[in-house]
Amino acid sequence: MSVLIFFIVLYILLGLSMMKLFEKAGIPGWKALVPGLAAMEWCKIIGRKPQYALWLLFPIVNFFIYAGMVIDMVRSFGKHSFWQAVMAVVYAPVPFFMIGLNKEDTYQGPILEKERVFHRLHHEAVEKKDKLALKKLETEYAFMHKSQTREWGEAIIFAVFAAAFIRMFLVEAYVIPTSSMEGTLKVGDFLFVSKAHYGIRTPMTVVQFPLIHNRFSQSSGQRGVFRLLALLDRESYLEKPSLPYYRLPAMESVDRNEPVVFNWPVGDSIVLLPERQFRRGPTSPPDGRNDASRR
Repeated sequence: MSVLIFFIVLYILLGLSMMKLFEKAGIPGWKALVPGLAAMEWCKIIGRKPQYALWLLFPIVNFFIYAGMVIDMVRSFGKHSFWQAVMAVVYAPVPFFMIGLNKEDTYQGPILEKERVFHRLHHEAVEKKDKLALKKLETEYAFMHKSQTREWGEAIIFAVFAAAFIRMFLVEAYVIPTSSMEGTLKVGDFLFVSKAHYGIRTPMTVVQFPLIHNRFSQSSGQRGVFRLLALLDRESYLEKPSLPYYRLPAMESVDRNEPVVFNWPVGDSIVLLPERQFRRGPTSPPDGRNDASRR
């Protein structure tokens, strides 16, 4: 229920923050408060076709669509810096409100249409070997040019975000820890597990280090930054702030004799090391129920 309330509040704040942006773009502000219509008008502002908003209805995919749309929205108002894009993705209502209240920030046209025009003119200039035209394009479309550091930075951040997102909601790699499945799965075997078939579980811990499972633990298989982080010898997430347990509807039921991955039932997690193994969390929950993993 808390997750639903969070998204409802986010949607309301998003609509309110876009009212001024719509007005600056020549669109009645009230349209930003109408579900569906707001998304269609939003697409027009950034240079997308209205039907592109339908992608927002598809679970998981809509997170990436939304991230792209908020970045293109601030760019359509002349905000092209890396940190402005980051702020838009983290919590869009904040930069939207700031742009709407700042009289100096004006609508500069659909950013995606400008990009299409730039790429067309740039391609024509390259084919004609027109250096003067290329120099003029570089001056007129200066926002299209990014430093090599920023290009690499954005690529790495997107790759980590995409990998962490897929691992959190869709597929995660596991290692068989014990011999209980001997004959079918052996100790140390690697396998990929679908997290969607029995219902996607939303994360309970909000602040966590990406691509780390539960705890920074010393392992001979770790290299580089992961070995350095293992020296922390602690959980890879913060217990607060946290969200209540919530699971989306399942795609299918559990079939008989089908292997499944489940939470270690008596603690927060289990850590397997070459010399020993140990649990994290209470071994005897006071209410008599199993203590499911926070992750």
